[in-house]
Amino acid sequence: MDFFRFLGTRQFFRHLMLAAVIGIILIMATLVWLKVYTHHGQAITVPELTGLTEQEVSDVTASRELRYEIVDSVYSSEMPRGTVLKQNPHPGSQVKKNRRIFLTMNAVHPEMVSMPRLVGLSIRQARLALQNAGLTLGEIEYRPDYAINNVLQQMHNDSVITAGTEIRKGSVINLVLGMGLSNETTRVPDLAGLDLATASEIITDYYLNIGAVTYDGSVMDAEDSATAFVWRQYPDYEQLKRLNLGMEVDIWLTMDSTLLPEPDTIALD
Repeated sequence: MDFFRFLGTRQFFRHLMLAAVIGIILIMATLVWLKVYTHHGQAITVPELTGLTEQEVSDVTASRELRYEIVDSVYSSEMPRGTVLKQNPHPGSQVKKNRRIFLTMNAVHPEMVSMPRLVGLSIRQARLALQNAGLTLGEIEYRPDYAINNVLQQMHNDSVITAGTEIRKGSVINLVLGMGLSNETTRVPDLAGLDLATASEIITDYYLNIGAVTYDGSVMDAEDSATAFVWRQYPDYEQLKRLNLGMEVDIWLTMDSTLLPEPDTIALD
């Protein structure tokens, strides 16, 4: 009974109010600390680092109170050596202070690989061997030979390159294939709606070469060019049309889906 009588006293209410005030103060202090610790509401725009040297990256990130880390190094002939190829997060992203920006640098010295032996392989086997070696399949030339669609020669910079030769990774290798002892032909592939990589692979599968590649005005940057699709080709696709092996197919790419040819429709009675 004494306990219940104490609950009705002024002393109890004073203690209760004091505990409530202390609790509120602690909660407010915690919220302020969290705001300061996490920099709540403070965002930094990630700068464009692509094309900068490491020293330039260091200066830029330090001025923005950001950090950076180099996570990979590859070689590309399209950018100056020793500069940033890729970054994550992307430029324009909003991040917190001291956020780490992960970088892929363009190697100062290009990586070298050993040229595989392709002579005697089919075109499919040769393409896979080139991919595994980090090399790029270039043009395909056909010559009369009984070994149909088998590699007769492997070429680099218009010269025969022998297996085991050290060559820069990503180099373009041209192939000479046998076309039989008669004038072999192949069908024209339908490339409409395909991206450049897929269209190139199919053109090769048909024993043809990719010719001119033209982008229209809807393709604004490298990201667009990677996702653009074929809306026109020459020679045009026709089911019965055939080409000599090794001929070129020109393609036009766009981001505008309205340019795609309408599919043939068959009216049903």
